[in-house]
Amino acid sequence: VPLDTTHLVAAEIIGNPTAFIGHCPSYTAAIMVINPHKLGVHKLLKNIPLNALFDAPAKARLRKAVNIADLRLCAKQRAHKMVFDYLDAGADDEISLRRGKDAYSELEMHFHILSGLKPPLDLSTKIFGQDVKLPFFGCPTAGNRMFHWEGETAAAKAAKHHGTLYGLSSLATTGITEIGKLTDGPKVFQLYVWKDRELVKDVLAKAKEGGFHAMALTVDFTWYGNRERDIRNDFSIPPKYSMNQVIEAIRKPAWTYDFLSHEPYSYACINKDVPADSLAAFVNSQISPEFDWKDAEWLLGEWNMPSAVKGVCRPDDAIKAVETGFTTMWVSNHGARQLETSPATIDVLPSIREAVGPDVEIILDGGVQRGTDICKAIALGADSVGVGKPYLYGLAAGGTDGVIKAYDILKTELDRAMGLLGTGTVDDLKKRGPGLIKRRHSSARDYPDRYAYERGYGGGVI
Repeated sequence: VPLDTTHLVAAEIIGNPTAFIGHCPSYTAAIMVINPHKLGVHKLLKNIPLNALFDAPAKARLRKAVNIADLRLCAKQRAHKMVFDYLDAGADDEISLRRGKDAYSELEMHFHILSGLKPPLDLSTKIFGQDVKLPFFGCPTAGNRMFHWEGETAAAKAAKHHGTLYGLSSLATTGITEIGKLTDGPKVFQLYVWKDRELVKDVLAKAKEGGFHAMALTVDFTWYGNRERDIRNDFSIPPKYSMNQVIEAIRKPAWTYDFLSHEPYSYACINKDVPADSLAAFVNSQISPEFDWKDAEWLLGEWNMPSAVKGVCRPDDAIKAVETGFTTMWVSNHGARQLETSPATIDVLPSIREAVGPDVEIILDGGVQRGTDICKAIALGADSVGVGKPYLYGLAAGGTDGVIKAYDILKTELDRAMGLLGTGTVDDLKKRGPGLIKRRHSSARDYPDRYAYERGYGGGVI
C-alpha cells in the first residue's frame, strides 16, 4: 500500500473491514499465514501501554453490570466471537445447556417469616475440609488467558479477595507454582484421565508442592463434546488468522490488543513445551477413554489427600465412587458441553444425596446464574457450589475486577435469598432446605419476553 494512502486503508479497515479484506485477496492470503507472536509483535506492543485506552469502554460497561446476565453481555462485547462462543456454548443443540438453567426456575422457595435475621449473614462453611467465607467458588476451567491476559491469576486473586476456594485446571495457562504464590488459601487441582502415569505423578507432585489441598478427577471428558459453535467459528488456540478471525479481531480491539501485547501462552501445568496451538493433538494423544475404577484407585493411592470425582450424575456411580475412596462427589455434566441431553445437575442432586447419606461431601455445578440458584442447590443437598460461566464472563469482561464483581453479585444475591428464606447460616440452610424448596411445572410466565435469550437466559423464548 503506498504510504500516502495508508491512512485511507486504515479508515476503510475500521469502518468496513469485511469489504476491505474481501476485495484484497493478496492481503487475505498473507494474514492467514502470519503469526504475530512469531514475528515478535508482542515484544513491541508491551512497551506501548494502550490497554487502558482500549479497555475504557469495557470498564464503563462493567461498572454498570447488575447481574450475571449483564456480565455475559459485557463479555460478549469485549471478547473475540470465537472466544466468547467457546465460553458460552454447550454441546450439539444446547438442550442440556438450556435445561440446566431452566431447572432452577421450576423450583419455588417457600420461605419462613419473622426469622429474626439481619444482613449480612454468615456465609462461611468448609470445602474439602478447609474453612471458606463463601459456599461457592470458581470451577477449574481451561485456558483462562484466552479470555483476558490476566487469566487464572485474576480468578485466584478474586478467590483470595473473597476468602473462598480456588480451582486450577490441569489445562491452565498459568503454572501451579505461580498460583501457589498468589494465594495461600484453599485450592483444588483438577486432573483429566491421562494415559501417561508419569505425567500424572509429575503434576500431582507439583500440586502438593504448590499447596493444593484437594484433587478433582474429571471423568466426563473421555470423549470431546460436539460444540458446534466452535466448528462454525473455526475455533483454534491461538487464532488461525483467517479472514473472518481478523475481521472479528478488528471489531474487538480491547481483546485483540491484550492478545497481541502479551506473551503467547502454553498449558503450563502439564508441559510448558507444548504450545497452545498443539493442545488438540496433545489432548487426543493423552486422554484415556479406557480409564476405569481400577485406574481411579491407583490415582487415589498416588494422591492420598481429599479427592473429588467430578462428573457424577447417577446415584449408583456416587456409591461406587465412595467405595473406591473418593471423599467428595462433584455433581456435574461438564457445563452441558459433553453429552447432549444429559440431565440438569440440580435435578439429580437429591437422589445422589440420598444415596451417599448426610456425611459425604457433595459439590454441584451446572446452570448456576443467580445467588438464588446457589441457595436452592445447598438446600437440596449440596455442601458447596461451583460456578463456571459466571466468573468467566466476568474475566472476559474485565479481568480481576470482573471476576471479583461476579463473586460480589452472587454473594449479595445469596445473602438476600437466605435471609428472605429464613435461614441464617449455611448449616441452617442444609438442615431445613428440603422443606423449603418445592418443584412446580414451568410455564411461559417464567420467561417474560422474547429477548431472554439475548440476555443469556437459556430458554423460554416466546
